[in-house]
Amino acid sequence: MARNLPPFPALRAFEAAARHESFTAAANELHVTHGAISRQVAAFESWLGVQVFQRHGKRVRLTAAGRRYLSTVQAAFDSIAHATDQLRDTGVVHVLRVNALPTFAMKWLLPRLHQFQRKVPNVELRLATSNAPVETLDSFDVAVRRGPAHWPNCVSGQFLGESELPVCSPALLQRSPIKTADDLARHVLLHSDTRPDAWGNWLSAAGVTAKCRKKQSFDHFYLALQAAVDGLGVALGPLPLLADELASGRLVMPLAGPRIDARGYWWVARREVAHAPLVAQFCEWLQAQGDQTDQAQTQTQTGSPEAARLNE
Repeated sequence: MARNLPPFPALRAFEAAARHESFTAAANELHVTHGAISRQVAAFESWLGVQVFQRHGKRVRLTAAGRRYLSTVQAAFDSIAHATDQLRDTGVVHVLRVNALPTFAMKWLLPRLHQFQRKVPNVELRLATSNAPVETLDSFDVAVRRGPAHWPNCVSGQFLGESELPVCSPALLQRSPIKTADDLARHVLLHSDTRPDAWGNWLSAAGVTAKCRKKQSFDHFYLALQAAVDGLGVALGPLPLLADELASGRLVMPLAGPRIDARGYWWVARREVAHAPLVAQFCEWLQAQGDQTDQAQTQTQTGSPEAARLNE
Protein backbone atom coordinates (compact mmCIF):
# COMPACT_ATOMS: atom_id res chain seq x y z
CA MET A 1 0.00 0.00 0.00
CA ALA A 2 1.46 3.35 -1.03
CA ARG A 3 2.16 5.84 1.74
CA ASN A 4 0.30 9.13 1.64
CA LEU A 5 3.38 11.35 1.88
CA PRO A 6 3.63 15.03 0.94
CA PRO A 7 6.15 16.16 -1.71
CA PHE A 8 9.54 16.16 -0.01
CA PRO A 9 10.71 19.63 -1.22
CA ALA A 10 7.55 21.14 0.23
CA LEU A 11 7.95 19.17 3.47
CA ARG A 12 11.55 20.33 3.80
CA ALA A 13 10.54 23.95 3.19
CA PHE A 14 7.79 23.66 5.82
CA GLU A 15 10.17 22.17 8.43
CA ALA A 16 12.78 24.90 7.99
CA ALA A 17 10.21 27.73 7.92
CA ALA A 18 8.34 26.30 10.91
CA ARG A 19 11.51 25.81 12.95
CA HIS A 20 12.57 29.44 12.38
CA GLU A 21 9.04 30.85 12.02
CA SER A 22 10.60 32.84 9.22
CA PHE A 23 10.52 32.33 5.46
CA THR A 24 13.67 34.45 5.11
CA ALA A 25 15.68 32.34 7.58
CA ALA A 26 14.44 29.14 5.92
CA ALA A 27 15.47 30.49 2.51
CA ASN A 28 18.96 31.30 3.80
CA GLU A 29 19.33 27.83 5.34
CA LEU A 30 18.20 26.00 2.21
CA HIS A 31 20.00 28.37 -0.20
CA VAL A 32 16.87 29.35 -2.12
CA THR A 33 14.88 32.56 -2.46
CA HIS A 34 12.23 33.86 -0.09
CA GLY A 35 9.72 33.48 -2.91
CA ALA A 36 10.61 29.82 -3.39
CA ILE A 37 9.91 29.08 0.28
CA SER A 38 6.62 30.99 0.11
CA ARG A 39 5.49 29.05 -2.97
CA GLN A 40 6.51 25.68 -1.48
CA VAL A 41 4.64 26.40 1.77
CA ALA A 42 1.54 27.55 -0.13
CA ALA A 43 1.61 24.38 -2.24
CA PHE A 44 2.11 22.33 0.95
CA GLU A 45 -0.94 23.90 2.63
CA SER A 46 -2.97 23.36 -0.54
CA TRP A 47 -1.95 19.69 -0.64
CA LEU A 48 -2.79 19.26 3.07
CA GLY A 49 -6.00 21.27 2.96
CA VAL A 50 -4.92 22.73 6.31
CA GLN A 51 -3.39 26.11 7.12
CA VAL A 52 -0.11 25.65 9.02
CA PHE A 53 1.00 29.30 9.11
CA GLN A 54 -0.69 32.55 10.00
CA ARG A 55 0.57 35.50 7.97
CA HIS A 56 0.97 38.91 9.60
CA GLY A 57 2.48 41.11 6.93
CA LYS A 58 6.05 39.83 6.44
CA ARG A 59 5.92 37.81 9.66
CA VAL A 60 4.59 34.27 9.98
CA ARG A 61 3.50 32.23 12.97
CA LEU A 62 2.65 28.55 13.24
CA THR A 63 -0.96 27.60 13.79
CA ALA A 64 -1.76 25.07 16.50
CA ALA A 65 -2.10 22.38 13.82
CA GLY A 66 1.21 23.43 12.27
CA ARG A 67 2.98 23.24 15.64
CA ARG A 68 1.70 19.71 16.28
CA TYR A 69 2.74 18.61 12.80
CA LEU A 70 6.21 20.18 13.19
CA SER A 71 7.06 18.04 16.24
CA THR A 72 6.30 14.86 14.31
CA VAL A 73 8.17 16.00 11.19
CA GLN A 74 11.25 17.01 13.23
CA ALA A 75 11.35 13.63 14.98
CA ALA A 76 11.15 11.91 11.58
CA PHE A 77 13.92 14.11 10.15
CA ASP A 78 16.12 13.42 13.21
CA SER A 79 15.62 9.66 12.77
CA ILE A 80 16.51 9.86 9.08
CA ALA A 81 19.63 11.95 9.83
CA HIS A 82 20.77 9.52 12.56
CA ALA A 83 20.24 6.48 10.33
CA THR A 84 22.11 8.21 7.51
CA ASP A 85 25.08 9.01 9.77
CA GLN A 86 25.24 5.41 10.94
CA LEU A 87 25.09 4.12 7.37
CA ARG A 88 27.81 6.48 6.17
CA ASP A 89 30.04 5.66 9.15
CA THR A 90 29.90 1.89 8.62
CA GLY A 91 33.47 0.72 8.18
CA VAL A 92 34.87 4.26 8.38
CA VAL A 93 37.90 4.58 10.65
CA HIS A 94 38.09 7.82 12.63
CA VAL A 95 41.42 9.11 13.93
CA LEU A 96 41.87 10.25 17.53
CA ARG A 97 45.20 11.88 18.44
CA VAL A 98 46.12 11.48 22.12
CA ASN A 99 49.24 12.93 23.75
CA ALA A 100 49.92 11.54 27.24
CA LEU A 101 52.65 11.64 29.83
CA PRO A 102 55.08 8.70 29.27
CA THR A 103 54.76 7.01 32.67
CA PHE A 104 51.00 7.47 32.75
CA ALA A 105 50.69 5.99 29.25
CA MET A 106 52.80 2.94 30.10
CA LYS A 107 51.44 2.17 33.55
CA TRP A 108 47.77 3.19 33.34
CA LEU A 109 46.51 4.04 29.87
CA LEU A 110 47.91 1.25 27.69
CA PRO A 111 46.61 -1.61 29.89
CA ARG A 112 43.09 -0.15 29.55
CA LEU A 113 42.98 1.01 25.93
CA HIS A 114 41.57 -2.28 24.66
CA GLN A 115 38.38 -1.50 26.60
CA PHE A 116 37.92 1.77 24.73
CA GLN A 117 38.67 0.11 21.39
CA ARG A 118 36.02 -2.54 22.07
CA LYS A 119 33.55 0.19 22.95
CA VAL A 120 34.43 2.32 19.90
CA PRO A 121 35.78 -0.13 17.29
CA ASN A 122 36.07 2.20 14.30
CA VAL A 123 38.80 4.39 15.75
CA GLU A 124 42.49 4.65 14.96
CA LEU A 125 44.04 5.95 18.15
CA ARG A 126 47.37 7.65 17.55
CA LEU A 127 49.12 7.77 20.91
CA ALA A 128 52.15 10.00 21.44
CA THR A 129 53.98 10.50 24.74
CA SER A 130 55.51 13.74 25.91
CA ASN A 131 56.17 15.86 28.98
CA ALA A 132 56.00 19.05 26.92
CA PRO A 133 53.50 21.79 27.85
CA VAL A 134 50.20 21.44 26.05
CA GLU A 135 50.50 24.83 24.36
CA THR A 136 53.71 23.70 22.61
CA LEU A 137 52.24 20.54 21.06
CA ASP A 138 51.98 20.51 17.28
CA SER A 139 48.81 18.48 16.91
CA PHE A 140 46.52 16.63 19.31
CA ASP A 141 42.86 16.12 20.08
CA VAL A 142 43.19 15.10 23.73
CA ALA A 143 46.21 15.44 26.00
CA VAL A 144 46.72 13.98 29.48
CA ARG A 145 48.66 16.17 31.89
CA ARG A 146 49.01 16.63 35.64
CA GLY A 147 47.09 19.58 36.95
CA PRO A 148 45.40 21.81 37.65
CA ALA A 149 47.08 24.23 35.27
CA HIS A 150 46.23 26.91 32.74
CA TRP A 151 45.78 25.41 29.29
CA PRO A 152 44.92 28.19 26.80
CA ASN A 153 42.11 27.56 24.31
CA CYS A 154 41.35 24.16 25.86
CA VAL A 155 38.63 22.42 27.84
CA SER A 156 39.80 20.19 30.70
CA GLY A 157 38.70 17.99 33.58
CA GLN A 158 40.37 15.97 36.33
CA PHE A 159 39.71 12.24 36.09
CA LEU A 160 42.32 10.52 38.30
CA GLY A 161 43.96 11.33 41.62
CA GLU A 162 47.48 10.39 42.68
CA SER A 163 49.37 9.85 45.93
CA GLU A 164 52.99 8.88 46.59
CA LEU A 165 54.64 6.30 48.85
CA PRO A 166 58.08 4.66 48.80
CA VAL A 167 58.22 1.40 46.81
CA CYS A 168 60.98 -1.14 46.26
CA SER A 169 61.57 -4.73 45.22
CA PRO A 170 60.92 -7.56 47.71
CA ALA A 171 64.52 -8.71 47.28
CA LEU A 172 65.90 -5.30 48.28
CA LEU A 173 63.64 -5.16 51.31
CA GLN A 174 64.73 -8.62 52.37
CA ARG A 175 68.40 -7.58 52.24
CA SER A 176 67.83 -4.36 54.16
CA PRO A 177 64.46 -3.92 55.90
CA ILE A 178 62.73 -0.53 56.03
CA LYS A 179 60.74 -0.29 59.24
CA THR A 180 60.74 3.50 59.60
CA ALA A 181 61.31 6.41 57.25
CA ASP A 182 64.74 6.98 58.83
CA ASP A 183 65.84 3.57 57.49
CA LEU A 184 65.76 5.07 53.99
CA ALA A 185 69.12 6.71 54.79
CA ARG A 186 70.72 3.29 54.19
CA HIS A 187 69.20 2.97 50.73
CA VAL A 188 69.70 4.49 47.32
CA LEU A 189 66.80 6.85 46.57
CA LEU A 190 65.76 6.81 42.92
CA HIS A 191 64.99 10.29 41.57
CA SER A 192 63.41 11.49 38.35
CA ASP A 193 64.24 14.74 36.54
CA THR A 194 60.54 15.18 35.79
CA ARG A 195 59.69 15.15 39.53
CA PRO A 196 62.71 16.85 41.11
CA ASP A 197 61.04 17.83 44.42
CA ALA A 198 59.14 14.62 45.09
CA TRP A 199 61.56 12.95 47.49
CA GLY A 200 62.32 16.17 49.36
CA ASN A 201 58.62 16.81 49.95
CA TRP A 202 58.00 13.24 51.12
CA LEU A 203 60.98 13.10 53.50
CA SER A 204 59.95 16.43 54.98
CA ALA A 205 56.39 15.18 55.52
CA ALA A 206 57.79 12.00 57.11
CA GLY A 207 59.90 14.05 59.54
CA VAL A 208 63.21 12.62 58.32
CA THR A 209 66.04 14.82 59.58
CA ALA A 210 69.05 12.76 58.48
CA LYS A 211 70.14 13.56 54.95
CA CYS A 212 69.80 10.69 52.49
CA ARG A 213 73.08 10.90 50.60
CA LYS A 214 72.68 7.93 48.28
CA LYS A 215 70.74 8.81 45.18
CA GLN A 216 70.46 7.90 41.52
CA SER A 217 68.71 10.09 38.98
CA PHE A 218 66.89 9.28 35.73
CA ASP A 219 65.57 11.58 33.03
CA HIS A 220 62.22 9.78 32.88
CA PHE A 221 60.06 8.70 35.79
CA TYR A 222 59.30 5.28 34.32
CA LEU A 223 63.04 4.51 34.33
CA ALA A 224 63.20 5.22 38.07
CA LEU A 225 60.25 2.90 38.62
CA GLN A 226 61.84 0.15 36.53
CA ALA A 227 65.06 0.60 38.50
CA ALA A 228 63.03 -0.01 41.67
CA VAL A 229 61.60 -3.22 40.18
CA ASP A 230 65.17 -4.31 39.35
CA GLY A 231 66.31 -3.75 42.93
CA LEU A 232 68.55 -0.72 42.35
CA GLY A 233 66.97 1.34 45.12
CA VAL A 234 63.76 2.85 46.50
CA ALA A 235 61.48 4.95 44.31
CA LEU A 236 58.66 7.22 45.30
CA GLY A 237 55.83 5.39 43.61
CA PRO A 238 52.62 6.95 42.32
CA LEU A 239 49.38 5.30 43.35
CA PRO A 240 47.32 4.05 41.60
CA LEU A 241 49.67 3.90 38.59
CA LEU A 242 51.65 1.07 40.21
CA ALA A 243 48.63 -1.09 41.04
CA ASP A 244 49.74 -3.92 38.71
CA GLU A 245 53.31 -4.02 40.06
CA LEU A 246 52.04 -4.06 43.64
CA ALA A 247 49.39 -6.71 42.92
CA SER A 248 51.94 -8.97 41.24
CA GLY A 249 54.53 -8.50 44.00
CA ARG A 250 57.16 -6.97 41.71
CA LEU A 251 57.07 -3.98 44.03
CA VAL A 252 56.09 -3.61 47.67
CA MET A 253 55.31 -0.63 49.91
CA PRO A 254 57.51 -0.97 53.02
CA LEU A 255 55.85 1.94 54.85
CA ALA A 256 52.19 2.74 55.41
CA GLY A 257 52.74 6.48 55.31
CA PRO A 258 52.76 9.32 55.05
CA ARG A 259 50.84 9.10 51.81
CA ILE A 260 51.40 12.38 50.02
CA ASP A 261 48.71 13.66 47.66
CA ALA A 262 50.27 14.65 44.35
CA ARG A 263 48.92 16.53 41.36
CA GLY A 264 46.17 14.53 39.67
CA TYR A 265 45.66 13.69 36.01
CA TRP A 266 43.51 15.83 33.72
CA TRP A 267 42.23 15.35 30.21
CA VAL A 268 42.81 18.43 28.09
CA ALA A 269 40.93 18.82 24.79
CA ARG A 270 41.40 21.57 22.23
CA ARG A 271 38.37 23.84 22.46
CA GLU A 272 37.53 23.56 18.75
CA VAL A 273 37.24 19.75 18.90
CA ALA A 274 36.13 19.28 22.52
CA HIS A 275 32.50 18.60 21.55
CA ALA A 276 33.28 16.31 18.61
CA PRO A 277 31.61 12.94 19.36
CA LEU A 278 34.83 10.88 19.38
CA VAL A 279 36.73 13.35 21.57
CA ALA A 280 33.80 13.60 23.98
CA GLN A 281 33.53 9.79 24.12
CA PHE A 282 37.22 9.42 24.95
CA CYS A 283 37.11 12.05 27.69
CA GLU A 284 33.98 10.46 29.18
CA TRP A 285 35.69 7.06 29.07
CA LEU A 286 38.76 8.47 30.86
CA GLN A 287 36.45 9.97 33.48
CA ALA A 288 34.67 6.63 34.05
CA GLN A 289 37.93 4.68 34.22
CA GLY A 290 39.40 7.21 36.62
CA ASP A 291 36.36 6.99 38.90
CA GLN A 292 36.66 3.19 38.98
CA THR A 293 40.39 3.40 39.77
CA ASP A 294 39.92 5.99 42.52
CA GLN A 295 37.17 3.89 44.12
CA ALA A 296 39.34 0.77 44.05
CA GLN A 297 42.24 2.75 45.50
CA THR A 298 40.09 4.09 48.32
CA GLN A 299 39.08 0.54 49.25
CA THR A 300 42.70 -0.65 49.28
CA GLN A 301 44.34 -0.56 52.69
CA THR A 302 47.53 1.46 53.05
CA GLY A 303 50.76 -0.44 53.34
CA SER A 304 51.62 -3.83 51.94
CA PRO A 305 51.13 -7.14 53.77
CA GLU A 306 54.09 -8.53 51.81
CA ALA A 307 56.28 -5.62 52.90
CA ALA A 308 55.24 -6.09 56.52
CA ARG A 309 56.24 -9.76 56.33
CA LEU A 310 59.60 -8.98 54.74
CA ASN A 311 60.32 -6.31 57.32
CA GLU A 312 59.87 -8.72 60.20
